[in-house]
Amino acid sequence: MLNVLANISGIIIPVIIFYIVAYGLINKCNVYEVFIAGAKDGFKTVLGIMPTLVALMVAVGVLRASGFLEFLGQLVGRLTDNIGFPAPLVPVVLVKMFSSSAATGLVLDIFKNFGPDSRIGMITSLMMSCTETIFYTMSVYFVAAKVTKTRYTLTGALIATLAGVFASVILAGLMKNLS
Repeated sequence: MLNVLANISGIIIPVIIFYIVAYGLINKCNVYEVFIAGAKDGFKTVLGIMPTLVALMVAVGVLRASGFLEFLGQLVGRLTDNIGFPAPLVPVVLVKMFSSSAATGLVLDIFKNFGPDSRIGMITSLMMSCTETIFYTMSVYFVAAKVTKTRYTLTGALIATLAGVFASVILAGLMKNLS
């Protein structure tokens, strides 16, 4: 069964591309010209959001290098340890809201110190897949779409992240009990 899925996943993208090109040709559309126009628009979008992305990356780098994230993690960790959420994961949650790649660096540190199969390692793995880079995603999409009123997006995203964090703690506990 896994071989069938691996074979399907290996050909699905080329099939989709072929379908799009064939559909365009059947409808007498200049596929290449449309592709180039779309690429130009994409490039303009990248240029428009680049300052926001650079600012986010620099801010996360400064916070991590200054030791502020560790300090904040220890401070907030005193409260979260009581509810079953390990203190070393607090910086991961905070950084993940801004940058997944920076959070991955923190995850590797946790794996090195505690091991990937430890309870904290399992919570980390689950949490990385259950949460989103809220501020990165909002800045990219809202800047690209020129959205100025975000309404309840941030509130909803923070609630979803909190739910993902709780789910990872619960699931890691269940996984540890099963093994």
